[in-house]
Amino acid sequence: MVSANSSNPYLEVVNLRKDFAGVDGRQVRVEVLESVSLSFARGSFTSIVGPSGCGKSTFLQLVAGLLRPSQGEVRFQGQTVKSPHPVMIYLFQQYHRSLFPWKTVSQNIAFGLKNRSHDRRTLDQEVAGAIQTVGLQGFEKHYPWQLSGGMQQRVAIARALICRPEVILMDEPLSSVDALTRTVLQDELLRLWKQFRLTVLFITHDIDEAIYVAQRVVVMSRVPARMVADFDVPLTYPRHQISSRENPVYLDLRRRLFGCIGSVFEKAGS
Repeated sequence: MVSANSSNPYLEVVNLRKDFAGVDGRQVRVEVLESVSLSFARGSFTSIVGPSGCGKSTFLQLVAGLLRPSQGEVRFQGQTVKSPHPVMIYLFQQYHRSLFPWKTVSQNIAFGLKNRSHDRRTLDQEVAGAIQTVGLQGFEKHYPWQLSGGMQQRVAIARALICRPEVILMDEPLSSVDALTRTVLQDELLRLWKQFRLTVLFITHDIDEAIYVAQRVVVMSRVPARMVADFDVPLTYPRHQISSRENPVYLDLRRRLFGCIGSVFEKAGS
């Protein structure tokens, strides 16, 4: 697996700033991001944490090319990202809203290839492979409303994987499932990351989850958001839900991260 740090950035943001017009339509603007610079190595897994409403989702949408920055730029393999890139997939927090309720599991997953030329046999093989990858065999003809939250999230992940992405940008992808399902999906996500050699940017409010899945945890401040800390996670893979979380290295990093987040709130209140 590639190290989280690299002298030749695969994906980077440079002096990224984003502001929005005031809701009253006047000239007053709201600055959401303030000069954020980060780089991500190919094959790395990075968690991004910070206070609610600090601009994490805005940051991820800028990286995805869904928003244009007010200043700075996003570079992917040395090229400026000005629009959604075909090998960068964004997974929204409310995954159930991204699924079509009138389409079956197979049809939802096939939708990921709607802009690519495939004959019917090849398409069916691609969909069957994606379904097997996320463990949804037997549910091909089910509709989203017939599935649990965890299964719906697997459909969304399968639809992303069928596009053969290199980068997956995940905006709190596990926040809407129960605690037990969440741990299962954490391990499933790590398996898929390794299997497909993905580069993952993963937003979460859960400090324990941030540490458990990632090689690196970036902490952002309150609005206007800046990067205030960048921690390496020196835990080996594969990770285990019990032993990894009991590791003294894990516990020390958890303590430091909670202290860092606490200082962010203290500064905001001063």
